[in-house]
Amino acid sequence: MTRFLVVLALTMTTLLTSAQMPQAGDTPKPPVAKKVPRSQTVNGVDITDQYFWLRDKPNPDVRAYLEEENAYTDAMMKHTTALQGELYKEILGHIKETDTNVPYKEGDYFYYSRTEQGKQYPIYCRKKGSLDGQEQVILDQNKLAEGEKFMNVGLQHVSDDGNLLAYSTDNTGFRQYTLQIKNLATGEVYPERMMRVGSAAWASDNKTIFYSVEEEQTKRQYRIYRHTLGTPVASDAIVYEDPDERFNVGVGRTRSHEYVIMEIGSHTTSEVRYLRADQPGGEWKIIAPRVQDQEYDVDHHGDQFLIRTNDKGRNFRLVSAPVTNPGRDNWKEIIPHNPDVMLAGVDAFQDFYVVEEREKGLPQLKVVDFATGKSHLVDFPEPVYSAFPAQNREYKTTKYRYNYQSLVTPNSVYDHDVNTRKQELLKRVEVPGYDPSQYKSERLWATAKDGTKIPISIAYKNGFAKDGSHPMLLNGYGSYGFSYPVTFSASSLALLDRGFSVAIAHIRGGGDMGKPWHDAGRMMNKKNTFTDFIDSAEYLIAEKYTSKDKLVISGASAGGLLMGAVTNMRPDLFKAVVTKVPFVDVINTMLDASLPLTVPEYEEWGNPNEKPAFDYMYSYSPYDQLKAKAYPSILVKTSFNDSQVMYWEPAKYVAKLRTLKTDQNPLILKTNMAAGHGGASGRYDFLHDTAFDYAFMLWQVGLAK
Repeated sequence: MTRFLVVLALTMTTLLTSAQMPQAGDTPKPPVAKKVPRSQTVNGVDITDQYFWLRDKPNPDVRAYLEEENAYTDAMMKHTTALQGELYKEILGHIKETDTNVPYKEGDYFYYSRTEQGKQYPIYCRKKGSLDGQEQVILDQNKLAEGEKFMNVGLQHVSDDGNLLAYSTDNTGFRQYTLQIKNLATGEVYPERMMRVGSAAWASDNKTIFYSVEEEQTKRQYRIYRHTLGTPVASDAIVYEDPDERFNVGVGRTRSHEYVIMEIGSHTTSEVRYLRADQPGGEWKIIAPRVQDQEYDVDHHGDQFLIRTNDKGRNFRLVSAPVTNPGRDNWKEIIPHNPDVMLAGVDAFQDFYVVEEREKGLPQLKVVDFATGKSHLVDFPEPVYSAFPAQNREYKTTKYRYNYQSLVTPNSVYDHDVNTRKQELLKRVEVPGYDPSQYKSERLWATAKDGTKIPISIAYKNGFAKDGSHPMLLNGYGSYGFSYPVTFSASSLALLDRGFSVAIAHIRGGGDMGKPWHDAGRMMNKKNTFTDFIDSAEYLIAEKYTSKDKLVISGASAGGLLMGAVTNMRPDLFKAVVTKVPFVDVINTMLDASLPLTVPEYEEWGNPNEKPAFDYMYSYSPYDQLKAKAYPSILVKTSFNDSQVMYWEPAKYVAKLRTLKTDQNPLILKTNMAAGHGGASGRYDFLHDTAFDYAFMLWQVGLAK
């Protein structure tokens, strides 16, 4: 992964009147998907899938069914049309439409992006020498999007001499990127087209570029090519190919510019190779051969590599190794493993390095002087927040740039002077009509059934009464070791101003409390993710932050798996569910090795071809565990060109649930027919989608204007 008006006194909004609600006699009838049984026996279990046919994307019946579901959703949400428009205007009113990001220096240029009112996409620019120089537009995404229903820019890498831009684009949402090269002096886009590219890195000769490509069907990044400008792409040399289906490969450039780094990794194991950037035709050398269940990554400084590795403990340690012989025998420990602190990343500069850590669920940045070894932490003012490295492209510098934000503080870009230890606020995103003093955020701790303390981040408006009367939006994810970021959302003010609280449950399976936190919610421990979320919800209800009839939950992708699982387990606990691109058909997907992500993710979920893993996965798979009982109101969202969670998973889930649910609560499916995993690519389109989601939530908790 993501992706305002003057603050008024909080007022409770009125209930929807019967005239606004869909009337019983006028209530649209939901589509009924045809059943085409497809049976298989797996590990002794007979599985019949009535809706397997929905996988046939070219079949016109599939598109027709999805369009019919969209029409039904439009009809069910028609009474919220005015509310959606009101929400959209309100959200847009909190966004500075014409704006410029903080420029960062790389080489002789300052680079930045800006937006213009009325335009969907950013414009990427630079100025030479100083910020007073003349602006040069290097890429206008709005022009790239002309005639397209979707447009995303992936990579942007400028050659060392500043003359060539390598950039990639996806115009379908399927995350299948085409790499092109643009001459920034003439504006010419060269005829070379590198297809299905995931990463790229220039050599220092300003004419050689390395890039990784994906397998067409599984989308695994499996090969590295070397291309020389002006030569046929078909003749590009393959410099590496990994045969292991669990592993993806990628390339990048060290900040020192001295090396091109090749990263090869699965979910649990990694290997790194390196090449001098001034010798693009030279031999790639290996740092250390892969060892199952050991991960490491590499940065460069002078005559040594800095290596972050979990070979001695799950939370990683930091070692150094000489560039002349960086094998494991020569690793020298710099920072030992700490079971209470996750060493999440390292950025090396000429005179210092910065360690990204996570302790007690919060990120911290530690600056270390190479010469003296002395260190200090960057101070952060709030009890719950996020801090991320920003664009730090210059190797020779005395400043470290980072982004800071919280649920109530908009994204803020700081420069930290490593010598004086002073912070300089370069920019805080301007949010029209927003007064941060009117809102509060805090960190709570729920107790899981097994005694584990689960951190919860929450925000609400001043005057919030903990009496169970307020609606809440509770978000969750809990997979891949991903730490759910505590970030500011201008859009969520539309909920906070209507009395909602907005919360995040930092459940096991994520990385919020270090690598063991991930381990405790993956593979044969996966159900901890679901029970943690349920226990968090019960805690928030018991503490009267909300009540069952006002609790809305939301998650996307693997967070959609979470939504499906907890809804099956405790449908009585939630008023409404908003699930986006949800991974709900766990068994069928993980049994199909031809699908993107499947084989690599055996190390996250398990391999269902093995009976113990199959039995465990089957016991929580949302699609397989749907039962005849009452469910909360559910909005399911997907995209026809999703490459991560195929559209048919949510479509099948809705079709099956319609035949089983015993309640009269809304169940609606909304498919974006021209987008991918992240939804709409244009910023205004994305805001319209957000307004739609919020209208559904407000409808379900009985609030509207």
